[in-house]
Amino acid sequence: MKKATCRILVIDDDPEITRAVRLSITLQVPEWQVIEAHDGPSGLELIARESPDLILLDLSMPVMHGFDVLKELRLTSAVPVIFLTVQNDELSKVRGLELGADDYIVKPFGHLELLARIRSVLRRTTGQTQPMEHPYRSGEMTIDFARRRVTLAGEPVRLTNTEYRLLEVLAQNAGHIVENELLLQRVWGYERGDEVESLKVLIYRLRQKIEPDPAHPRYLLTERGVGYWLETGE
Repeated sequence: MKKATCRILVIDDDPEITRAVRLSITLQVPEWQVIEAHDGPSGLELIARESPDLILLDLSMPVMHGFDVLKELRLTSAVPVIFLTVQNDELSKVRGLELGADDYIVKPFGHLELLARIRSVLRRTTGQTQPMEHPYRSGEMTIDFARRRVTLAGEPVRLTNTEYRLLEVLAQNAGHIVENELLLQRVWGYERGDEVESLKVLIYRLRQKIEPDPAHPRYLLTERGVGYWLETGE
């Protein structure tokens, strides 16, 4: 039997959803393997045992809410997570991103959209882009692109894949404003329309980790109504 090139864990209490996702993915990409869990605790056990490459996580589960699964997961793992949310549930979208999810998809979703989201997240979290040759340094912050490592005063900063990708894009354009629309496309890898709120959540979360005083940022600066920029490095 050929070894799976990618292992995707679906955590959803609805067996019809997990079955539909499994069939959709395996029909379109036969070399990928899909495994299933139908509640949060079982999902966490599978994550520890199977080490999936990506997780599709439902939020509204009775035994353990998806937010609690995500919080526990992020204590030990940076595995990419796409959470599943109901239509027009803006609060859930924001909360999931705040907790460290890499992306979200709104139910009901189509097979092609699901696959596009998965491919996009995998592309940006598996280091398939060419890293910058030299590290970025500004003040006490250093970004080592070759190692995907960020430090402050020599101490490592733990970032999610999406937080790192945002910082990387801004560092690649240090000293220049990167417009909101371009950041959305470069960070998430596809058109997101007017979902600037997702970007604001990510900026806020990143500032909590890299700024000495997040309320008065030194590194990650805002051009109101236009975009964001990282100060010119040394």
